Amino acid sequence: MSLKVNITIPTLNESQVLGRLLERLLTVKNQRIEIIVVDKGSKDNTIELVNGFGVKVINCASSRAKQMNEGAKIAQHEVLYFVHADTLPPKDFYEDGKTYLEKGYDAVCYKSKFENGPFLLKLNAFFSQFYWLVSRGGDQFLFIRKSVFEEMGMYNKEMVVMEEYPLIEKLMKTKQLAVINKPILICTRKYTGRSWLRVSRANYSAFKLYQKGVKSEVIKARYLEILG
Repeated sequence: MSLKVNITIPTLNESQVLGRLLERLLTVKNQRIEIIVVDKGSKDNTIELVNGFGVKVINCASSRAKQMNEGAKIAQHEVLYFVHADTLPPKDFYEDGKTYLEKGYDAVCYKSKFENGPFLLKLNAFFSQFYWLVSRGGDQFLFIRKSVFEEMGMYNKEMVVMEEYPLIEKLMKTKQLAVINKPILICTRKYTGRSWLRVSRANYSAFKLYQKGVKSEVIKARYLEILG
């Protein structure tokens, strides 16, 4: 039996990277997926690009958490898939998600592989295979049953950064998140003009502040301050 999946992609000026993601996602045939792009108000040609692929697009001029929640609200299928525009899942992403959901997991994500960038990112990629919250993130994509997503409160709409962590943390506590030992390709544009050490410091500082329960606005400000 085919698994029907709604894919939500939050965007803001993503025309340079979105095309290859849509091409990859649309390799799944037979009406098994519906793609919803939720745009925050792009000023480039993101919308024209999406329309060229014949993909549904809606507007949501708010946080990424609210963008993804809006996509989920109009989803018609029983499984949701959230993916960032600047990532590229494996060609068999649909079969991977289907396999692990059929095993009884409520959610599925991948480990990381970074596209170019500093050599030390291989260290980040290595640790992403482990079942640690610090190694998780929205870039790794998330397959999740819609009923579970709703029961766990969806993405925290009050968060302006790290919005995926409360949801992932709940899934990890219940042991219902599967981390597939296969990589998703992640764009490294935030490393442009910045060292691995600076970005790693910013990421780790943000994570520690999250653990302390600091408001996301403060976390974002500190993160951007360190990045420079």
